[in-house]
Order: sequence, then structure tokens, then C-alpha cells
Amino acid sequence: MILAVDIGNTNTTCALFERDQIKTRFRLGTDLGVTPDELAASLEGILRLKRLELKGIKHVLLASVVPPLTLVWQEMCLKYLGYAPKIPSPQNLGLPVLLKNPAEVGIDRVLNALAGWQKYRTQLIIVDYGTATTFDCVSEKGEYLGGAIAPGINLAAEALFQKTSMLPRVDLWHPPEKALGKDTFEALRSGILWGFAALTDGLVTKLSLEFEKKPRIIATGGLAPVMQKLSYQIEKVEPNLTLEGLYFWFQKYR
Repeated sequence: MILAVDIGNTNTTCALFERDQIKTRFRLGTDLGVTPDELAASLEGILRLKRLELKGIKHVLLASVVPPLTLVWQEMCLKYLGYAPKIPSPQNLGLPVLLKNPAEVGIDRVLNALAGWQKYRTQLIIVDYGTATTFDCVSEKGEYLGGAIAPGINLAAEALFQKTSMLPRVDLWHPPEKALGKDTFEALRSGILWGFAALTDGLVTKLSLEFEKKPRIIATGGLAPVMQKLSYQIEKVEPNLTLEGLYFWFQKYR
């Protein structure tokens, strides 16, 4: 089995691959205070619930935008598995990164581009609804072109809750049918979800004008299924795109 790990600012998403298929998938909270021993215990406990063993993992693939936790995972792998995880960089994915400074781009964004290109083999805009909302553009030749970064949906909602005295936290998993809210909860859900749908459609429209041909639009990240219901532009949701990008990289460059 191969464990692919995507360490994000809010969640750490993991998938176990076996024979080119995802056998199981789970999430851990991204905790800057976790120790290598605590991390191993958490993984062992989750895997036991799934009737699997930590020792059964032959390779660990690690993508991280949280450098302190990269070190924790490295130490955990060395101590409990006996080997170091394999960690890609934007420069060794095999996907040309056409940026002013390729080293500064988040590895998750380029992995999304790699997985999208492997799956669709055409020009793409990939919208990732994570801690930030990212828009990543891939050319028809399989080049990473860059994109745009906006605040994440949950981040924006939490900022509203924390910075206002009267506005409550709201459920964002059930999109409103109408934009016109009849109470505070409906108004918040409308403003946040329909607002980000409009942001998505507006940015996708603007970015698409900079392609020679109309790109395909795919989405990933936790709230992608919700946003697909509200956006006019999103064609398909790919829930495991970053993890699949890790696996594609490992299979090609192992």
C-alpha cells in the first residue's frame, strides 16, 4: 500500500492506494503541536478501524504547505516505518511551471494541475476550495500557467463570525435555493455561498479569456460538491485531485 498525504493549513487529507485504486481515505486536523509519536498513534488507530496496519504501508508520499509538519511526518516515518517519505517539489513533477519564480508556488496547486492534466489531457481551470480558494490554469500542452488566489469560503465565514457581534456561524453544506434570505441565517448562507459562486464564475470567465480555446472547468476541495450546485461554470468535481497528483508523480518518477 502507498499512503499519499496532503498537509493543508486546516486539514491533512490522506489516501491509501493499492493497485492504482484508492482503498480508503481519511482526514486529520492539521495540528502544529502534534508530535511524531502522537501522529503515529492517530494513524495506527484510524487504520485499525479500517482493518489495516501502519506497517503495511510501503511508501509515504508527502505534499505539504505547512513546513513544521513536514518535519514531524518525516520523523514519524523514520521512527515507525523505517524510511523517509517521498516529497515532490514544483520543479520535479515533470509539469513545466511557467511562473516568474516556480519555487514559490504551493505544491498542492501544481499537483492539482498534474492530476488534472493526466485525467483530461486538455486545457483546464481547476478551482480548489480549501483554506484559500485557488484557481489554477493548465495549458493544452500540459503547462502550469499560474492562476488566482482568493479567500477560502470557511475562512471568510469564520472572519464574519469573529469580527461581528450579532452574526452567527452558519451551516455551509446545504446551499440556499434562493438568494433572497428571509432571516439572518438565510442571508448569511446566501451571501457566502452564492457570493463565492459568483466569484467562481466571474474569475473563471475572466481567466478563460486568456486561453486560446475554452478550457474545461473542474473543482476539488471540501466544499466543491456544494459549489458545483451553485456555479454555472463548474463541469465536474474531482474530490481526490491533490492525492491523485501525488500518486501520478510517484508512479512516473519512482
